[in-house]
Amino acid sequence: MAIDLSEKEPVTALSEPNLQEIHDVLIAIAHEAGDMIVAANPSTVTSGIKKNSADLVTETDRAVELMVYTRLRSRYPEYDFLGEETYKANTPLTTRPTFVVDPIDGTVNFVHGHPHVCVSLGFCVDERPAVGVVYNPFTRTLYSGVRGRGSFLNGTTPLPLRRGREPLRGLQGALVAVEWGSDRVARNFDVKARTFRSLAAAKEDRGAMVHSLRSHGSAALNFCAVASGALDVYWEAGCWAWDVAAGWLILEEAGGIVADARPGRWAPRVDGRSYLAVRPSAAGEGQREIVEEVWSHVAGDVEYSL
Repeated sequence: MAIDLSEKEPVTALSEPNLQEIHDVLIAIAHEAGDMIVAANPSTVTSGIKKNSADLVTETDRAVELMVYTRLRSRYPEYDFLGEETYKANTPLTTRPTFVVDPIDGTVNFVHGHPHVCVSLGFCVDERPAVGVVYNPFTRTLYSGVRGRGSFLNGTTPLPLRRGREPLRGLQGALVAVEWGSDRVARNFDVKARTFRSLAAAKEDRGAMVHSLRSHGSAALNFCAVASGALDVYWEAGCWAWDVAAGWLILEEAGGIVADARPGRWAPRVDGRSYLAVRPSAAGEGQREIVEEVWSHVAGDVEYSL
């Protein structure tokens, strides 16, 4: 089920985005997508494979993306669309207003019946997230935000939650998210595995001795957990703009920060495929320090192409 973006008519002028309206439209679309996801009956037998056996796609992924594209194309024909299932290699995010969409983030969880799954709907302007909506239909948990207006849990509870207001005290007291991803060969995978070990290992073994590592299988929900304060840090290399755009906005509006997973890089690109998310804290206390502490445990350079 392909989406032919070539059918888009040429547009001579762009309207100024109404971010609050876009936020509200994306929430309505997210609920519609959620109904489709919950009604589906995927399995590991019927799922398709993209790159390898850990990189799955289902008919529901494609159907949800088509629905999202159709709704947005009808309402906002002048804006661009970047979706996981219709992405063409080497297509960077541009300065144009762009919807950045993952129809199902956590497809492996989805086909196994694990409920840590969401639809991730972002809107970027000038290559920066401006609106974010992340919805898990199995738990009916909604995270959303608009640039300059804060981010919220289920529309009414401001983020971060209580723990997200506490000062950060370094990695030894941190709960850290990491993901194995589907690219599991060569240098990038070796760097990730050694970095994970360094974060988890005891101090006497030159490790960070974090409280624990978590691998939940959804980058978007990881970003939201960092925004809420449930996770302290999320180190990620290898995922894509549609995995992080919405959650990035939600995190920043909650008071968190995003650096690059690679040491020394404080200004990552949304489509840079390398991210380090840090939770909010009182007056930002400890945020930059914990970024630099994480960087000290990164076991080499990672490079991912678009």
